[in-house]
Amino acid sequence: MTALSDSRCPVLDPTARAAHADAAVLRARGPATPVELPGGVRAWSVTRHSVIQKLTGDPRVSRDPRRHWPGLADVPAGWPLAVSALMQNFLNAYGEEHRALRRRMAPSFSPRRVEAMRPQIQATADRLVEALESLPAGRSADVRHALALPLTMTVICDLFGVPGTLRERLGASIDALMDTTASAEQGQARLAELQAQLVKLLEYKRAHPSSDFTSDLLTPSAEGEAPLTDKELLDHLFLMLAAGYETAVNLITSAVHALLAEPEHLNQLRIGAVGWDDIIEETLRHNGPIMHHPMRYAIEDVDLGEGVVIRRGEPVIIAFAAAGRDPEIHPDSPDVFDPARASKEHLAFGHGPHFCLGAHLARLETHVALTTLFARLPLVVLAHPDQPPSPVPSLSLNGPAQLRVIPRPAAPADAG
Repeated sequence: MTALSDSRCPVLDPTARAAHADAAVLRARGPATPVELPGGVRAWSVTRHSVIQKLTGDPRVSRDPRRHWPGLADVPAGWPLAVSALMQNFLNAYGEEHRALRRRMAPSFSPRRVEAMRPQIQATADRLVEALESLPAGRSADVRHALALPLTMTVICDLFGVPGTLRERLGASIDALMDTTASAEQGQARLAELQAQLVKLLEYKRAHPSSDFTSDLLTPSAEGEAPLTDKELLDHLFLMLAAGYETAVNLITSAVHALLAEPEHLNQLRIGAVGWDDIIEETLRHNGPIMHHPMRYAIEDVDLGEGVVIRRGEPVIIAFAAAGRDPEIHPDSPDVFDPARASKEHLAFGHGPHFCLGAHLARLETHVALTTLFARLPLVVLAHPDQPPSPVPSLSLNGPAQLRVIPRPAAPADAG
């Protein structure tokens, strides 16, 4: 029987240079397989679609490390995954505590409230694409940093009432913390910097309350629930700000790359063979924006079959992006981007009680970004079509670290 202490335990590559290939190797080892994470922490890796569904919907599996992970005390200081796995927010809560906190957060991301943001999202996308359009013919730009990131960062900061003076440093702090190649010392310094920026945000919103999500968090709950502590407020803000833009940044950038890497997909769009929703859902299936998401913990022994039992207290790391390429559910060329495929089933936004609150917002932002970019710049091409873009150096995030495109290719006469 396989055990978490298995001496054959592979080490997950913190640079994520070949995340999908590595996930395929892990998938072949069984329904779950032991892996070593940065910092020497061991966990069960789950990459199969059916097993991810099973575990994320199983009440015997918790996200609360303080209640259900005996190994928490052995986690090294500066652990690169601590920012996702150990913060005290509703994502890392269990049972009724999780349900109560989620109820408090959910209204800000309701489909109606998100749809009301469409004009603002469109105006921001128009401004950013106009800047790309104004570049001299033949000049390249990075779509991630010129469109995807400023669009989604503007939207989430407006939603949370983040003042302009804090936005750039706050975004940079969040990005830095998601880099799982950082040393322990770097991790501690980056976490301190993030906390300092979030404290400034709380101080500002206490002095300048308004109609935004941060002010909502600071307002006592109508149900008479205890107010959140400052630590909980900071951790909730990090979760919602980071999840609110990192997911969509990767989704937008990956979708642009998929379309430009194989222009036939754009032809299919133009003739109506596929729609923009097909592009978005196939991107979520083929290259979901979140890969390994830490952590979950067995409350009691969970038998997955094939000789694999996750023992009580053992941690699990879920590879959500890997689920979309599982041959068991997508037997027809799962590694090929094909927006015309009949089934685009994926788990890119999770599953079960922890399904992503921001899924509707991410889809809307991506739809607006893609339609605006390709309507105004129909001739946009990859600047380096023969060079696959390097991935974000993160076990958690999944997407190109940059994607250089030429918005307006130079005419032959201009090139000469």
